[in-house]
Amino acid sequence: MMMSSNAPVEIALALTGASGAMLAQRMLRALEADTRVARVHLTASDAALRVIAEEMSLSGRNDLAEKLLDSPAKKTVAYTHQDVGAPIASGSYPLHAMVVLPCSMGTLAGIANGSAGNLIERAADVCLKERRRLVLCVRETPLSLIHLRNMTAATEAGATIFPVAPTFYNHPQTLEDMAQNYVDRVLAHIALPQSGAYIWKG
Repeated sequence: MMMSSNAPVEIALALTGASGAMLAQRMLRALEADTRVARVHLTASDAALRVIAEEMSLSGRNDLAEKLLDSPAKKTVAYTHQDVGAPIASGSYPLHAMVVLPCSMGTLAGIANGSAGNLIERAADVCLKERRRLVLCVRETPLSLIHLRNMTAATEAGATIFPVAPTFYNHPQTLEDMAQNYVDRVLAHIALPQSGAYIWKG
């Protein structure tokens, strides 16, 4: 679904059980700060919470947005991944795009095969059927044939596979630089280009 570039948009951000909690944090902070974004719908799987605890020493589901933002959430609404009655589970809700960051292979499989067994899979399924932007930031290596086939199926259904891969041509100095450049590229892909993002000029 295309929306006017001047209209505020609503974005779904899903966190699943793959490494990359820093990337999810950077994405959430960018969406919270972007004046073009009216609301962020945040959901995290149980496995995502385990990864966040391991990688960032942030524990528990309560106030997850505030913990990741390190400040009060102004536009982010959080749901449990089992809340299939959340607004983003319905095609009638005007969502602009959904980003799954990081996207585990299990979540990829659920989306690629249309299982819709939880809110993350259902919201992604809605994006596909409504022809909305769905970006799956997959994080796994090496990839099995099953993974590759699921990526193909998701792509054929309309999703974008956006592997978590760092760039070096921008000469990053820190892990934060790498994370921010990746997030900037994902946001540009859903029509939210960021000021100050690195652009290769040859």
